[in-house]
Amino acid sequence: MSDVIYQSNINQIGEFALEALADGMLILFKTGAPADLADYCFIHSHDVLKQDLQVGQVIHLGSHIYNITAVGDVANVNFKQLGHITIRFDGNSQAELPGTVHVKGEIPEKLFVGDEIKILNN
Repeated sequence: MSDVIYQSNINQIGEFALEALADGMLILFKTGAPADLADYCFIHSHDVLKQDLQVGQVIHLGSHIYNITAVGDVANVNFKQLGHITIRFDGNSQAELPGTVHVKGEIPEKLFVGDEIKILNN
C-alpha cells in the first residue's frame, strides 16, 4: 500500500511554464510566488510534505506517473518552505542542481489548472 506524503493542485499556469516544460523542466511554486518567477511556474496550492522526497518515491502529475531518480541537496527545504522544486524528466541518478528532482518518464505535453500533484512512497 502506497502512502500519500504530499498532495496539492495546480491552480495557475505561468505564461512561459509550458515552454519550460517542453524543454524538460516543470517548475513548481506555491501560491504567492514572486511575479517574475511565477511566469515560468506551475503554481499550486501547497500542502505539508509529510516525509522528505527521496529516490524511489512516485510523483503523480495529473494523469502522468513518474519515479523519482535523484533529489537535489536543497530540494526538500525549498519544497517544504516555498512549494518550489524543478522536476526534470531525464531519469538522471545524480541531481544536476541543488533544487532539482529528477524523474524517469515522458515529459507531459500538457498539464491543466485543477490537475492534482501527488507524491507517494512506493
